[in-house]
Amino acid sequence: MPADHPRQSEFSFRVTTRLSGASKASDDGVPALGRTGTITTPHGEIQTPAFIAVGTKATVKAVLPESVRALGAQAVLANAYHLYLQPGPEILDEAGGLGRFMNWPGPTFTDSGGFQVMSLGSGFKKVIEMSVAAGSDHAGKDDAVAPGKERLAHIDEDGVWFTSHLNGDRHRFSPEISMNVQHRIGADIMFAFDELTTLQNSRGYQEESLERTRRWAERCVAEHFRLTDERAGKPYQALFGVIQGAQYEDLRRKACRDLASMPFDGFGIGGALEKENLGTIVGWCSEELPEDKPRHLLGISEPDDIFAAIEAGADTFDCVSPTRVARNSAFYTAEGRFNLSGAKYRRDWGPLQDGCDCYTCQNYSRAYIRHLYKAKELLSHTLISIHNERFVVRMVDDVRHAIEDGTFWEFKAETLGRYYARSRSAV
Repeated sequence: MPADHPRQSEFSFRVTTRLSGASKASDDGVPALGRTGTITTPHGEIQTPAFIAVGTKATVKAVLPESVRALGAQAVLANAYHLYLQPGPEILDEAGGLGRFMNWPGPTFTDSGGFQVMSLGSGFKKVIEMSVAAGSDHAGKDDAVAPGKERLAHIDEDGVWFTSHLNGDRHRFSPEISMNVQHRIGADIMFAFDELTTLQNSRGYQEESLERTRRWAERCVAEHFRLTDERAGKPYQALFGVIQGAQYEDLRRKACRDLASMPFDGFGIGGALEKENLGTIVGWCSEELPEDKPRHLLGISEPDDIFAAIEAGADTFDCVSPTRVARNSAFYTAEGRFNLSGAKYRRDWGPLQDGCDCYTCQNYSRAYIRHLYKAKELLSHTLISIHNERFVVRMVDDVRHAIEDGTFWEFKAETLGRYYARSRSAV
């Protein structure tokens, strides 16, 4: 395993505030390990905790990059799998990298493509099934495939063969190929190529997969450093290792120790986990990982998940949910999530949320946006997406400020109590 690379100093993370009452356990018994900090990249700083807007194909769906910046997002995350297939990493490299290609001046992330290769390859598409009913035909199967689908990804020691969901072409991803793809895409922060498992996999397969991910991580680091030297004129790109291990504490902690011994710039916490165990699993990882390196939790945006993750030590996280639900007319408010397609909004002249400072709420009514949605006008997607992204970004910003001024516990109780009051009263 190579030692640290000299250019790693071009990327840094500094902890600024720790969650007050760090010895106090949260409601679910998870130690409070939250902190605020600053990630420094060649394209700017990220004040953490931070929600990273997802721009899968070099665009936050239906939202201009300028609007993403205006709503307060500090960074965007694009998907290496999708950009590899279309338009191709060589196009982004020629354009000067992801940020310049999409006219985004701030920090950028790319994931390794592993999630999409595995999830699309098993037919589950955008969501890997994270719960298994007792007695399910799929429980414990290591080659689980969504009903009615065929497996489009096949794993071996060297990498993965997969079939494009776009045109059926066959492709190969390996740690080295993923690093080459991500270097040419040019994001400030990349993730090592890992194997995604689900809760359906057996304990034995989880152990086998974890060891394969460790070996792939070593290969990613070696190729990353080689490419860093080869592309000396490009801005330094940080590499994060990805922690797997599903719901098993010993496997999660082992993965953290294994990857912490490698010269990664930070870490991503990924893989299968049940919602109720999210904070616990993040806490295990935070206790094992180096304090001076950032931790990114892949794929969350619900308010209770955000608080649990931050409290347990996550610094950044991403999710497509704010724009995905917007395309089905769902919008966030402090009182919960609502669906704008309801008839009661037909003559509702108020904003999506009273007091919201986003562009949408400052200029448009619920009645107008509902009309757009019912008329199948795409502007409804844009306007609701702007609001939803702003809602999540602002909430995480408020969490950061609450940690800094020592009011986190009160802010958590007030925010979650208000957001989930309607659903709890219906129980």
